[in-house]
Amino acid sequence: MQTHTRTQHTHTHTHTFILLPCLLRPAPVVYLVAMCRAVPVNDLLDRASQRSDKMHSLSTLLTQEMDSHFPPYGRMQMPRPADCHTSALQTPNDKEQALQVSESDLMSLARSLLQAWVDPLAVLSTSAITLPHPSKSSISSKIQELQEHSKSLADGLDILSGKMGPSAQAISFLPYTGGTDLGQDRVTILNKFNFLLSCLRRDSHKIDSFLKVLRCRAAKLQPELC
Repeated sequence: MQTHTRTQHTHTHTHTFILLPCLLRPAPVVYLVAMCRAVPVNDLLDRASQRSDKMHSLSTLLTQEMDSHFPPYGRMQMPRPADCHTSALQTPNDKEQALQVSESDLMSLARSLLQAWVDPLAVLSTSAITLPHPSKSSISSKIQELQEHSKSLADGLDILSGKMGPSAQAISFLPYTGGTDLGQDRVTILNKFNFLLSCLRRDSHKIDSFLKVLRCRAAKLQPELC
């Protein structure tokens, strides 16, 4: 990943793009295109960051719900964060580092992480239905909502990335190899489910941070205000 700051994408500050809010409304494509062209890019990035913020909030609530009935000895068996399937992707560790990354690279990172969670979210959604947890109904509902937010955000960022050049359109392939079966006994199932949620929470925070930096740059704010 390139870490130097590039300025060739400053044209994104003055043009308008089709992005997330427009894709969420059931309407003819021609109408959507016309409607979205009237929305400033600052507003589009603002709404996209609101969507990513909601994703991170949901993932945080999910981990809290799981923790409320997670056996203490199960935590001792939890895999390390380095075992998350997205760990191979090199990303900024904090906001200061993210501010040094180009707009196109930040977009590529956000899109790569979103794409990497399509299959694991499907596994979580299926597993939540029979999860041995008293809050499984609430957990299942939140995961379905997360899937919807993730799909809508990914669709919007796909379109925006097309306006930012090849670097923004590049996606790193991060395959999920955990399979669809989380196990047979209660502790193993809860352990694997909780581990996936912890990875999701970490990655949703990254996506949210990257989009907020992009929104900040589009608004031409000083770095200390981001």
